[in-house]
Amino acid sequence: MAENNNDFGAFLAGVIVGGVMGALAALLMAPQSGEEIRTVLKEKGVALKDRAAVSAEEALKRAEEARRKAEEALAEARKKAEEAAKAAQEQAITLQQRGQELAEEVKRKVKAGEAESEEAEEGGEAEATA
Repeated sequence: MAENNNDFGAFLAGVIVGGVMGALAALLMAPQSGEEIRTVLKEKGVALKDRAAVSAEEALKRAEEARRKAEEALAEARKKAEEAAKAAQEQAITLQQRGQELAEEVKRKVKAGEAESEEAEEGGEAEATA
């Protein structure tokens, strides 16, 4: 961004210097008296100063607007990142809880299977002894 400001400053300086040189050359070539030339130079200088001030104000306004937009974009990006992180954290918690539930269910099924196996073995021993 600083490079853009430097480029704009160099461009503005070139426009100002070029305008002054062109106005000066035109005035010196014109068939007028010294007093008339000084008056015209003074008027042109004031007009050029006013235009430069307006251009500088406009450039400052554009720079401020660009800064404001950049801050808004940064705030929006930060907000979206925080929301995504929160959603990911919530999803991780949900997945962890689901994993724990599945592990407990598997444990219950294994215990139920072991109990059935023991009952079948006891039932088989009882038939064998009878």
